[in-house]
Amino acid sequence: MFTGIIEEVGIVKGITGSSKGGRKFAIGCLKVMEDISIGDSLSVNGVCLTIVKKLKNEVNVEAVEETIKKTTLGGLRTGDPVNLERAVTLNSRIGGHLVQGHVDTTAKLMAIERLQMSNIYRFRLQRQYMKYLIPIGSVAVNGVSLTVAEKLADSFKVAIIPHTQENTTFRFLRVGGTVNVELDMMAKYVESLLSK
Repeated sequence: MFTGIIEEVGIVKGITGSSKGGRKFAIGCLKVMEDISIGDSLSVNGVCLTIVKKLKNEVNVEAVEETIKKTTLGGLRTGDPVNLERAVTLNSRIGGHLVQGHVDTTAKLMAIERLQMSNIYRFRLQRQYMKYLIPIGSVAVNGVSLTVAEKLADSFKVAIIPHTQENTTFRFLRVGGTVNVELDMMAKYVESLLSK
């Protein structure tokens, strides 16, 4: 479980495995090295992965075939930046919202509107997932806890404040890029209960 508050932007140092199978990622990092062990969970661009190796200023994590298929991890290349967050502890503040690291789908960045105090990002989402979004509700984009500023027919907008822009991979996102999206788990549980 995570909070969607990114602790550090790491750099992919190496990738092993096939394009169709599972992959192992070596990620250079500093801050998240504190108080982590092999077997711990680490959110990488919003995907919960297990740490399988820990070196000086580097961790190795593994992603299975299903994860590669459902997320943007298959498109990562050496040198790419990634959002990192350690798993939350019971005595942690939850500054964002409860994020599982279970990515539902991906979305495409359609537009960036530059404002004086923020940037508005519009993402196109497959229509079957739009029902899980509500205005002023929570959504995780590449592991970042965000508030839905506006819900449209097939897309949604989020406002990115300067701090988030500077301290996450949002500063590297370009129109046409793809991101991982985790929708609010509460809506999915309610749907499951009501459908019985």
